Amino acid sequence: MSTSLSPGLLGDLDPTSDRAVFRQIADHLREAIDRGRFREGEKLPSEAELVDHYGVSRMTVRNSFSLLTGEGLVHAEHGKGVFVRPRPPVRRLASDRFARRHREQGKSAFLVEADATGSHPTVDSLEVKEEKAGPDISARLGSVRRVLARRRRYLLDGRPVEFAVSYLPLDIARGTRIAEPNPGPGGIYARLEELGHRLDHFDEEIRARMPSPTEVKTLQLAPGVPVISLLRTAYDTEERAVEVCDTVMAADAYVLSYRLPAT
Repeated sequence: MSTSLSPGLLGDLDPTSDRAVFRQIADHLREAIDRGRFREGEKLPSEAELVDHYGVSRMTVRNSFSLLTGEGLVHAEHGKGVFVRPRPPVRRLASDRFARRHREQGKSAFLVEADATGSHPTVDSLEVKEEKAGPDISARLGSVRRVLARRRRYLLDGRPVEFAVSYLPLDIARGTRIAEPNPGPGGIYARLEELGHRLDHFDEEIRARMPSPTEVKTLQLAPGVPVISLLRTAYDTEERAVEVCDTVMAADAYVLSYRLPAT
C-alpha cells in the first residue's frame, strides 16, 4: 500500500542550505524512519509522490533512495517500490554466554542467546574436516601444523546472522565427538571439558569492517551493512589454547551487552 504524504510527514527543502537536495530528501526520509513514521516493511512514498512534494526530478529522488539503500535502511522491490528494510532479530551477546551452567544444561551459547530473545535457532552449511592451520591460527594454538576445522552458519527465525569456524588441535579433537557433525548437548565446549580440558577463560578480539562479497552472500546482507569480526580463543585451566573461533556477524543483528566489574 502506498503511503500518502500527510502534512508534517516529511519536511521542506532548505533553499539556503549548501547540502545537496537529494541529501536533504534522504535526511527527511531517514528521520521519518527513525521516528517510526514509516515502520519496518512499510512502503515509502513513491517517486511520483516525492517529485510532487519536493518539486524535484525523478533522478534526484532516485539518488535519495540510493543513499538510503547504501545505508541499509531501505530496499527496492522491482515494480513495487522502496520499503523500509526489516531488521534481523536482535540477539543479545550476554557476558555469561559461555558460563558452565549452560553447558551442564546441555545448551550451547547460541541456544542460550536464542532462547533469551524468543527466536528459533538453526544451523546449516556445516562442514567438519582436518586441514592445514594458517599462520595466525597455528600461533594461537601453540604452533600446531594441522587442525580440525568446524564451519557452520547460524540462523535466527530462518535469517542468517553469523558464520563461524572453530579450529581445534588434532591431538584433542581427532576421533572424538568434536569431529562429528553434531557434537552433542552443550556443544564442543562441553565435549572439551569431558576430555579433561576444563575451560578457564576466553579472550575475544572484536572489530567492525565492511564484508567481503562472499560474506554478503552467506549472510544475505543488504548494501551498506557492515559485519562484526570476532576472534575468540578458549583456554583451559592449564593455560593451553584449546580452540580458536573466527566468527563474522551481521552488525545489525546484534546488541553487544556485557557486565563489567567495577573493581
